[in-house]
Amino acid sequence: SFRIKIELINGHKTLLSNVFYICGIIMSIKVRYFASLKEKVGRSEDTLTYSNPMTVYDVWHYANVGTEIPENILAAVNMDYASLDFVIVDGDEVAFFPPVTGG
Repeated sequence: SFRIKIELINGHKTLLSNVFYICGIIMSIKVRYFASLKEKVGRSEDTLTYSNPMTVYDVWHYANVGTEIPENILAAVNMDYASLDFVIVDGDEVAFFPPVTGG
């Protein structure tokens, strides 16, 4: 027999990501870029496949190798604002927005 220790960060979402990783299941997410970020990265969206649990922060670096994440960037997962340490799961849509300024 064996034991598996799973750390719960975002409840069941992290558990599900870890189960997928342990079982070797490949997951897929869609990444969208808006406004000036779309111009900065040179595209409006990516489709990523991965097998390790990832946070929103990890998604940026996985999709944009060698490009630092902009300061004060805003992110959303499935159209809800999310922190950069939010853990994503299969089928999620991650969106990145530049900081909003106004007057």
